[in-house]
Parts: sequence; structure tokens; C-alpha cells
Amino acid sequence: MLLLTFEGIDGSGKSTQARRLRQFLEEEGHDTLVVREPGGTELSERVRSLLLEPDFNVHPMAELLLFSAARAQLVAERIRPALEAGRIVICDRFYDSTTAYQGAGRGVADPAWLQDFHQRVTEGLTPDRTYLVEVDAATARARRSEDGAPNDRMEAAGDDFYERVADAYDALATSAPERIVRLDGHQPIEVLHEQVKADVVSQLADRGTPLSGTGSSDT
Repeated sequence: MLLLTFEGIDGSGKSTQARRLRQFLEEEGHDTLVVREPGGTELSERVRSLLLEPDFNVHPMAELLLFSAARAQLVAERIRPALEAGRIVICDRFYDSTTAYQGAGRGVADPAWLQDFHQRVTEGLTPDRTYLVEVDAATARARRSEDGAPNDRMEAAGDDFYERVADAYDALATSAPERIVRLDGHQPIEVLHEQVKADVVSQLADRGTPLSGTGSSDT
């Protein structure tokens, strides 16, 4: 029924907002599916373990193709069936991440080529709404350090890499303002949540869906 994606550089707080939204929708009785990228299926989770292994050497084009393979499986196996069943799907990252991280961060391909490629990978599936949580590279790095968890292979990239990724997200938001909602990630978590919640409620109202209903959720 509704595909909502969250984007942003590592440490932006996007995953926190995805979890908050899920909790809100559950409390309102909506039938939701929450997935992450890469992941969400047996194949996709195995790909995830390869891609995030700190000492694993992955060629940039191979990285792009592996992320996309995991996405194709996730869409076919879980996202599209959930949408066809009338559920709300919340995805922590989707193809905008590939455009930003592999396209710009790794310098693999230009946005026009990637846009066509993404449509082939997802068989034309496009998010109804994308929430882009924006923070600068230094703030994101500081937040990752505060977490205390060891960096995975993607998080170990330097500030120059993340600045390219942030610039790419900025360009994406500028090119698709009707889909991508910019959120200032420096704001308090609850303020961001209220902004996301208000927009989702508006999206549901536009589709004639009541705020409260019955249903269940899973991951």
C-alpha cells in the first residue's frame, strides 16, 4: 500500500526514525513490514555479511552489484508481496543509498545510468516517500564513535567519502522534491519523529486510509 524509505549517511539517525515510525504505526493498528538494506531475506543477509566484513576486499563495481542483488531479492520476496497485500513497508535504505554510496562515494557510475539500473533491479518499484536525514560528515563520525561499536567496512571510509555521499543525497533531494523529504538530523530525535509522523499521516489521508485500524507487524 505504501513504501516508505529512510536515507542518510551512517550516523545520521535514520534507523532510529525508522524504528520510531514503526512503533507509531503499530500503536495505530496498521499492518507494517520493516526491512533493512542489505538484508531482509536469507540471500540478502548473506550478502550483507560479505559487504560489511571489515577486512573483506570488494571491488567498487562488485559492491554495487552485490547491494543491488540483495535489493532485487528483497523486493521480490518480501516488499512487493507486502505492498500487494495492502501493508505499509518501511525500508531502512533503498536504491538511493546505492546512488549516493556506490555512485558518488565510490565513483562507479553517474546518476542517470543508475536510475535506469535501479528500475530494472526493482522492476519499476519506486518509494512513495523517502525521508532523508541530513547531517554533516563530522557529526555522523562523532555519533558513530559514541556508539562504541567497531566500524564495519562501509563505516570505515573517511570523511571525504562521506562528504561525497552527502553531496549526492543533496542532489537527489533537489531532483526529486515531490518524493524526498529533507530532515535536519541535528534536531532532537523526538522533533524529527513528529515531522515524519505528520507527513506519514498526511500520506495515509491522501490515500483514504484511516489513521487507526487493525493489523499486525513483523520484521
